[in-house]
Amino acid sequence: MTMTDSQLKRSLSLPLLTLYGLGTIIGAGIYVLIGEVVGISGYLTPAAFMAAAIIATFSAFSYAELSSRFPKSAGEAIYVEQAFSLRAYSISVGLLMVSVGVISSATLVKGFVGYLDYLVVIDENIAIGLLVLALGGIASWGILQSAWLAAVTTLIEIAGLLVIIWVARDGFAEAPLLLELSTPQFQSEGLGVIIAGAFIAFFAFLGFEDIVNVAEEVKNPRRNVPLAVILSLLISATLYIAISLVTITTVPPADIANSSAPLALVYERATGESAVFIIAVSIAAIINGTLIMMVKTTRILYGMSRQQWLPARLSAINSTTRTPVFSTILITLLILILALWLPVFTLAAITSLFTLFVFFSVNLSLVKIKRDDKKHHRESKGTHNYPIWIPMAGVLSSATFILAQVYLWLE
Repeated sequence: MTMTDSQLKRSLSLPLLTLYGLGTIIGAGIYVLIGEVVGISGYLTPAAFMAAAIIATFSAFSYAELSSRFPKSAGEAIYVEQAFSLRAYSISVGLLMVSVGVISSATLVKGFVGYLDYLVVIDENIAIGLLVLALGGIASWGILQSAWLAAVTTLIEIAGLLVIIWVARDGFAEAPLLLELSTPQFQSEGLGVIIAGAFIAFFAFLGFEDIVNVAEEVKNPRRNVPLAVILSLLISATLYIAISLVTITTVPPADIANSSAPLALVYERATGESAVFIIAVSIAAIINGTLIMMVKTTRILYGMSRQQWLPARLSAINSTTRTPVFSTILITLLILILALWLPVFTLAAITSLFTLFVFFSVNLSLVKIKRDDKKHHRESKGTHNYPIWIPMAGVLSSATFILAQVYLWLE
C-alpha cells in the first residue's frame, strides 16, 4: 500500500453533494431517534423538531458563507483559525468534530441493530462488528464510490419517508386534535419538555455541516458547497416535521417510545401490513448515514494534518484509492469500540452537546470575520454573504440551548 501526499480528487457535483448531505441527515436522525424524542416530548414532538430546525438553520447559513470563503477540509477548525488565529482553539474544535463524527456513527450502528432484529436474529456485537468493518472498507475504497452509494441509498431513504407520510396521511386531518392533546401537556410540563426533546431531535439535523468537510473533493466548491448545505437542511426539515406529525397521530406516544423500530411500527399501525419494506429502508438509511459520517470524520483528520496540527501520517493518501486510508482505519476502530460500549440515548446526547459547542464556535468565528472585514474595509471573498445578525443569532441560540440543557440535567 503506497502512500503519497497528492491532492484529493474533485469528483462531487451539486446534486451528488446535496444527496450526500441528505444521506447523513436522514440516516442520522429520523429512523433512529424519533422514538427517543417522542418519549421525552410526547404530543409536543413536532414543536421539538421545529425548535431543533430553527437552531440548525442559523448555523447552516453561517456554514454556507464560511464554506464559500474557505472551501477546505476540516472546515470548522479552519474557520476558527481564520477568525482568531488561536491554534489550540482551532485544534480543539477540530478534535471535537472528530469526536462528534465517531460518536454519531456509533449511535447509528446501535440503531441498526434495533431494526435488524425485525428481520434476523443475530448477536448484537457480531452485527455491529460486521457492519463497522464493512463500511470502513467501503470508505477506504474511494470518495466517488462512497458518494454514489450514499446518493442511491439517500433516494431510497426519502422514498421510505414519503411512503410513511402517505400511508399515515390521515394524521394531518387530526392536527386540531393534536393541539387539544398537546395543550394540557404544555401547561403542566412547560417549555422544558420541548427543549429537552429538541436537544435529542437536534441530532437528527446533524449532517449538513459534514458537506464542508469534503470541500476539496467538490467541483466548483465556492458555489456548490453553500447551496448543498442549505438545500439539504430545508428538505430534511420539511420531511421531519411531517413525519413527527403523522407518527404521534397514528400511534400513541407511549408505544412509539417503547419501540426499537418506531417508523416500522407507524407503517404497521397505518396499513395493518408487515413493515418489511420500511425496515429494509431504515437499515439502508442507517448504513448510509454511518458511511457518510465515517468519510466526513476521516476528512477532518486529513485536513487538520494538512495544516500540520496533527501527525503527517493522518493526511497520507493511498496512491490507488486516493483516500486517507490510515485515518479511515483509525476512525473505524474508534467507532467499533464506542458502538460496543455505550447506549443510543447517551451517544445521541453527547453528540448534540459537542455539536452545539462547535456551532457556537463557527457562528462566533463568522461574526469576528465580518467585523474584521468591516473594520479594515475588506471586500468579502465569499460568493455567499449573509447579514451579520444570522451568525449572531446562531451564537445566541447555541449558547441558550447548551445552558438550558445543562440546567435541565442539573434540575
